[in-house]
Amino acid sequence: MAILLFPGQGSQTPGMGKEMYESNSQAKEWFDKADEILGFGLSKTMFDGTEDELKQTSVTQPAVFLNSFVKYSLNQNDVVASGVAGHSLGELTALCANGTLSFEDGLRLVSKRANAMQKACNNNEGTMAAILGLEDDQVESICNGIEDIVVAANYNCPGQLVISGSVSGINKAVDVAKEKGARRALVLNVNGAFHSPLMEEAKVELEEAISKTNFITPDIPVYQNVNGLPETDPEKIKSNLIAQLTSPVKWTQSMQNMVADGHTDFIEYGAKVLSGFLRRVDRSLNVSQV
Repeated sequence: MAILLFPGQGSQTPGMGKEMYESNSQAKEWFDKADEILGFGLSKTMFDGTEDELKQTSVTQPAVFLNSFVKYSLNQNDVVASGVAGHSLGELTALCANGTLSFEDGLRLVSKRANAMQKACNNNEGTMAAILGLEDDQVESICNGIEDIVVAANYNCPGQLVISGSVSGINKAVDVAKEKGARRALVLNVNGAFHSPLMEEAKVELEEAISKTNFITPDIPVYQNVNGLPETDPEKIKSNLIAQLTSPVKWTQSMQNMVADGHTDFIEYGAKVLSGFLRRVDRSLNVSQV
């Protein structure tokens, strides 16, 4: 039995999914269905688009979702799952994998989420930065000491925390982190302040979409970003998913809780990002990628 892991925005690469599409008829059906649901040629952008085209939030999120979901779908008979988890956007892929959401509803929510976040990015200038080599409480203290909007956004693994907020606030926080001895403190090439108060308008839009979507009680739990805990109650899953847009991704805590709950086997679908984070928590874990 294994925990199934699904990456988020940032794991995209030009050409993603093309080999599956060309070599597997079932994969082709998934990609074609996604293009039909979305109303534009997502698959063509994934296969032939430039890196810059793939970086647009409204494209990136459905692309990462689709790539991971198809990889899971083609290999789901090879493993018995004991739980699922996804980093930020990947939580929606995870909810499709454990049966909480249908593929169609999951993709529609991803598209709604991506467009709402893109709009919030356009209306509220912001950015993010990765801080490496400091303890979480040190980074939190730095954020609290900045007058502008700066918050902890992604607790990725021990010693790596991504912060989010206004451009001026993030630049100030990066300077302070370097002064405090951070091994690295660098502004990321993103077009918005994800998982911060600057995403509030996107949260309102997503809440409306989620409230109209059918969530089914899953057989296996999803470890959710907002608290790092396993959940199977559809209403709690919904509320946590809504809160996620303006709350930090507690991925470090999620991984620690999975290990504490006795899980030792993990499979990541579509990237190797989360596998690397897991090894920072416990190198003895059995981690693989598809």
